[in-house]
Amino acid sequence: MKNFIKKGGFLFSFSWFFLQYPVEAATDTVSNTSNNDAIIVTGTRETHKKIRDSLSPIEVLNNRELLETGQTNVTSALAQLVPSITQPAVGQFVAAPTNFVSLRGLNPNQTLVLVNGKRRHNSSFLYIDGFADAATPTDLDLIAPELIDHIEVLKDGAAAQYGSDAIAGVVNIILKSDNHGGSARSQIGQTYAGDGLVGQAGFNKGFKIGHSGFFDVAFDFRHQNHTSRDGIDSRTQRHSLKVVGDPMATRYNLAINAGYDFGNGIEIYTTDSYSHRNSEVNQVYRTADRFPEVYPDGFMPIQKLSENDFSASLGLRGDNALGIHWDVNSTYGGNFIRNDLDKTANLGLYAATGSTPLSVHLNNYSTTQLNNTLDLSKELALPVIYSPLTLAAGFAHRYETYKTGAGDSASYLYGGTQARTGIIPAVAGSHSRNVYSGYLDLSAHLTKRWQVDLAGRYEYYSDFGSTLNGKASTRYDFTDQFALRATFSSGTRAPSLANEYFSTLSVGPDSASGTLGANSAAAKLLGAVPLKPEKATNITAGLVYSPLKNLHFTLDSYQIAIRNRIVSGPGISGEAALAALNAQGVTVASTLEAQNISAWFFTNGASTRTRGLDFTASYHSRFENFGIVDWDIALNINATTIRHVNQLANGMSALNAQTRAYLTSSTPKNRITFGGRWESFSKKWDVSLHEQRFGQTTDEMTWYQGPNAYSMTDFNRIHNHPRWITNLEIGYRPIEKLRVAIGANNLFNAHTTRIPAANGYYGSGKYDGAASQIGVNGGFYYLQTSYQF
Repeated sequence: MKNFIKKGGFLFSFSWFFLQYPVEAATDTVSNTSNNDAIIVTGTRETHKKIRDSLSPIEVLNNRELLETGQTNVTSALAQLVPSITQPAVGQFVAAPTNFVSLRGLNPNQTLVLVNGKRRHNSSFLYIDGFADAATPTDLDLIAPELIDHIEVLKDGAAAQYGSDAIAGVVNIILKSDNHGGSARSQIGQTYAGDGLVGQAGFNKGFKIGHSGFFDVAFDFRHQNHTSRDGIDSRTQRHSLKVVGDPMATRYNLAINAGYDFGNGIEIYTTDSYSHRNSEVNQVYRTADRFPEVYPDGFMPIQKLSENDFSASLGLRGDNALGIHWDVNSTYGGNFIRNDLDKTANLGLYAATGSTPLSVHLNNYSTTQLNNTLDLSKELALPVIYSPLTLAAGFAHRYETYKTGAGDSASYLYGGTQARTGIIPAVAGSHSRNVYSGYLDLSAHLTKRWQVDLAGRYEYYSDFGSTLNGKASTRYDFTDQFALRATFSSGTRAPSLANEYFSTLSVGPDSASGTLGANSAAAKLLGAVPLKPEKATNITAGLVYSPLKNLHFTLDSYQIAIRNRIVSGPGISGEAALAALNAQGVTVASTLEAQNISAWFFTNGASTRTRGLDFTASYHSRFENFGIVDWDIALNINATTIRHVNQLANGMSALNAQTRAYLTSSTPKNRITFGGRWESFSKKWDVSLHEQRFGQTTDEMTWYQGPNAYSMTDFNRIHNHPRWITNLEIGYRPIEKLRVAIGANNLFNAHTTRIPAANGYYGSGKYDGAASQIGVNGGFYYLQTSYQF
């Protein structure tokens, strides 16, 4: 409460003043309020559906709202605007460059990402930590932000409508489709600590094609420097470790969205993107005694990642003589990563041969998706119902591949290179599967005030068999201002190919940890059983209330029950882990003690139940000549409990205390954001001020010192206490089309709770890297310019 008075009291007083100030009823709506009348395409097959009439909770965020957060990637912008969206507080090691989101505290693989309503491919990297454990998420950073018109966030299960991955909800990114005009934007900023400098620049331009076509193109560039939030290394008594923080990364995005209407009821369209990203991720520092012949001052290996990502979508749509709207589309996309290691050495190879390379190629990862879809819809006028019945049906085929490539022999022989070892040829390979599906969707107003939507989907996986899911939604408008809505749905998510086949070994100065393919013979030695699909049921019930013309409330409660959730197994250390790694063909350095060697694999660990509540409110007010203010508040309350824990083949529990915490307490139990955006009457000035509160998270952290060091059964429970952060941006338009803004995210430089030295690697870890709360970098200030033409 004291923090609220100190940091949030100004905003509270600011809000109270305007609520007491006499305002006149607004005769027009701008800014956020217009979103309530926005036409949505997500969660419904009907045309011209407005967000205020939606049967499910959905938020629409336009391009201006995203850019004015001051965030330099789409992931962080979404997480700042929507409390039920979660992103990692810090990225560590190989997964650090990937930017992804998840809904309602669930795994990011349980949130489906669409672009213009078409499924977007996922990353080829697999995340092993925190709430994102076992995920191969879609990387939103590889979608050009300048081309985004708006984003629709469906906070409801939608597997029956869109297929697997939509257990928690859907993020649908709608791109611009302009045939004229454009914009340019640049931003530069850095953290209060003086590191993490970020420079970004981008533009988009619309062109007209013939009489009825458009071609919208965008380019975006961003470079960010390292941040480091490590403390004093107990080995050197200085800041030698620099692994907790953001990597250095340079990213280029190029994208187009185009279409042409032939005038005979047929339109051709395409959406294409290409991204390239280079990243450098710091690994754990090795002291001077590790390899003095080459590195007399010690060395810090650097992992270098070169990433290429593309997506190409081509489709035809139109209406035939029977009034059937049809849409046939093919989308092919992929993510390809080359993984190298610099400033390293293979000490075992050096001892055996007298030489070692100092840079090696570790591996390649790649994933591709080919999606072919046919969607049909028609409105049927029936005498027994109030509105035409929207009948929609469709068929889809998805072909997925996942491939791992072996590293240089020097990266894995004789115990492998320091920090990371390469993939051995025995576990490298290419894997694929086909998914076939068909759906049927019926929606209508049965009466003037009663809406119903029914959907069903059949899917067949070539590796996991068939599944049938359904969804029923209803809404009743008691008045023009008040409505109740509810949905019930089921969902199925098959294990990703990476869950089944991913394998790697991470080597620390005095430890090693390996991940074994879940289907491998080595994992079976530790009790692994074949992976099964996750099964979910989702219930949502809520209300929509607009007591005044420009005042809107939504309140939705939900329950998501998921069986057989896929997580990292309990982790096994000692001789058993060493034997399993050897069976996999992985060589571990003989200098490592067995108790410091551990092995993992993915398994169906538990059944969980997530219960929560989403609340949003917005109010548009006009203060005569003073200007306009758009007020907003959003709240998410979320709690996950474990209902059942599975067992491995050897009788062990499939979860340990750490993986339990990943499922239940690594994301905030509650989160609230409130504030407003003021715009002057002349439209020259604008100010955005928001306060955010992140609830507590809890983690079971590994001991790195003491008698339980590297234990897989004994952990230290750490509470990351609630934190407030304040975001402020001030904008000015010297001319109508040019806007210049200065701002700060986390204005008062709040940080998460410090952890004990025994839970930080060599005593230097300052913050919990697995929990997802406010982030570890602290305050960030920036200067942004944008120009419309």
